[in-house]
Amino acid sequence: MIKLLKASLSSSSPKLQIYKTLLLKWTKVINLVSPNTIENVDSRHFQDSLQLIDIIPENAKILMDIGSGAGFPGLVIAIERPDIEVHLVESDTKKCSFLSTISRETDTPVIIHNARVEDVSKTETIKPDVITARAVASLSEILNLTESWWASNKEICLILSKGEKAQEEVIEANKKFQFHLKIHPSQTDKKAQILVLTQVEKR
Repeated sequence: MIKLLKASLSSSSPKLQIYKTLLLKWTKVINLVSPNTIENVDSRHFQDSLQLIDIIPENAKILMDIGSGAGFPGLVIAIERPDIEVHLVESDTKKCSFLSTISRETDTPVIIHNARVEDVSKTETIKPDVITARAVASLSEILNLTESWWASNKEICLILSKGEKAQEEVIEANKKFQFHLKIHPSQTDKKAQILVLTQVEKR
């Protein structure tokens, strides 16, 4: 699967190539991604985002990517799944400028919210089918931040990329929340997991 994803990035997806070129250029000026991941940018960021596409429900119409940063995974998903309305939530103005540039240069429509997650969830009337997050906060914190969305939609699907402490975060979150959980092993990091939550409720 990883080899297929590499092929997708290098040959069949010119938009992702544009994205990668601009990412490497902008990273020299602003801190978009960790410097120690630049050498493995294809695997660490692009493939890591691409692997989520097969997990997204087929009938998904609106996706909310919180703490989008440099656009992983939200903007990558928007490029590969133009049928989904993708919202990117990022409080850093410079990163939002980068996201806007990628959207324009790859002709990929996205809705960028230059705001904190809790502010967007409280003031906006958007009703996402899917919520994605990558290296944003602990599972408990993410559930707290997104409560207004999952509380009003029991069918909402949260797809969260987590590192080696994933199990610890699940145990901690279970103290305050109950949910249906499905775990997918990461294709790009043996220590990482993808948590898929549905039917979220407060205990």
